[in-house]
Amino acid sequence: MRIILFISLIGFVFLTGCTKTQLNSINTDPTKSTATNFDPNNLLSTAQLNYANTGYYQLVYESTMMQVLASTYFYYNNGDKYINEGNFTDYQGAIFSQGYTEAGDIRQMQQLCIQKDSASYSNLINIGNIMFVLILQRVTDMYGDCPYSQADMAEQGVKYPVYDHQRDIYNAMLSDLNSAISKLDANRPKPTADLFYNGDISKWKKFGYSLMLRIAMRLTKVDPATAQQWAEKASAGGTFADISDNAIVQTDASNASSQNGTSIALRTLNDYEQVRWSKTLINYLRLNNDPRLGVIGEIPSGGLSNNGNETLAGNPDSSLQQGLPNGYDLLGGSTDIKNSPGYPGGTGAGADFAPLGNYSRPRTSVYLKLGGPIFVLSYAETELLLAEASIRGWKINGSAQQHFANGVTGAFQSLTQLDAQTEISQPSITNYLNSHPLDLSSVNNSLQMINIQYWIATGTDFNFIENWFNWRRSGYPNLIPINYPGNITMGTIPRRMIYLSTEILTNPVNYKAAVARLQGGDVLTARVWWDPNN
Repeated sequence: MRIILFISLIGFVFLTGCTKTQLNSINTDPTKSTATNFDPNNLLSTAQLNYANTGYYQLVYESTMMQVLASTYFYYNNGDKYINEGNFTDYQGAIFSQGYTEAGDIRQMQQLCIQKDSASYSNLINIGNIMFVLILQRVTDMYGDCPYSQADMAEQGVKYPVYDHQRDIYNAMLSDLNSAISKLDANRPKPTADLFYNGDISKWKKFGYSLMLRIAMRLTKVDPATAQQWAEKASAGGTFADISDNAIVQTDASNASSQNGTSIALRTLNDYEQVRWSKTLINYLRLNNDPRLGVIGEIPSGGLSNNGNETLAGNPDSSLQQGLPNGYDLLGGSTDIKNSPGYPGGTGAGADFAPLGNYSRPRTSVYLKLGGPIFVLSYAETELLLAEASIRGWKINGSAQQHFANGVTGAFQSLTQLDAQTEISQPSITNYLNSHPLDLSSVNNSLQMINIQYWIATGTDFNFIENWFNWRRSGYPNLIPINYPGNITMGTIPRRMIYLSTEILTNPVNYKAAVARLQGGDVLTARVWWDPNN
């Protein structure tokens, strides 16, 4: 248990006749938490915050790998050009380390609930089980086989947890999730420190079924029968109904430096000075007259004289937006951005000094403000997955066309949860949908449209990890990989991240067994079970 008993020792006490009971009374700070009075709800909020706050890790890798963002700066070569710069490989294992810390918080929360009053805390215990699945799905999707059945069982004597096969993890997650949802009871006490839904049990049920759908759809390549079974169950159970159900962690600008010792600044200006929206994304939005183009990006004021000053205002005029092509640098050779096709800056001194001044950055007042929201799971994602399930002929409530329209509408509307200035009028949304109905002429055409919209939705929500996971599953959009000199993936987009480097020292037998099951070993090009190379 990591519950800390806060006891202040006074030192030597020179009091005649002071008994041990009196000394304990004197030396115990009544304002501090103890194992008896500690509120387990606080561990839920800690796990939720830590789960959500991965902005930096996904900025370095998934955001540019998926050609949502791009960069010329060497710091982002890891994702933009598939090169491991310096010791940045530690970031690849960060989700592994963080995931088991979060899972540990959840299990400790549940143990404390059971010790105090399992009946009164039943909703918190079962929400904990849902959170456990949420956390470890991201871990297994990121790396492949990993501890699940023996995760966080050190107190039970499990010092070296086995890495379960991903197939077994997925079966267990679906079963555990179903059990947890069924035990939620709105008539019992609700959680009091819930960052997602403020303890609303009805929303947690919808979250559980929406997560069940996402887990099920990961299996479309390898086990479509199981995927169908659980997707239909999720649809019947009741998934998200609109954007008010979006699972979001709202950070606090007034306390942006830390919360419970953990940084809660999802994004800082310094991190984003050298990134821009990718040419791949901007060109797609422009080609399809997508009104999101006019609210997500801005050309920095000052043009060529402004390379990285994010404090200066930008211009969001959609006609001006220009995406930065992935795979370029500032080194003066053939891969220098000034040698890219259609480079808009010319060859003057200004172009040499500030090439990034030509390209659209994420709108600072929308994406880079402290206190912004962090998207965990959205209505748009859920509706688009329901559209795909329907296209596959599964028994889903509602038509594929309607779910597609709901998903696209939800993606537009969710932007307002980032900032009100991103609001796109309903007539504009309707016009877009009328111009881009779901193509039902073939299953492949439908799948492509659905999953490109998923890419846009998760990309513009800055949910880059989920963006990458779904691309690996669906294959859409059809991205052209970067073949930058010295890349370590043979010019292919990474399919997984490498395990936490310390695992070979702390859990060597189970780590080596898991790596042996990966074709090619613990490398970026290996594929997890649900992402076969076929």
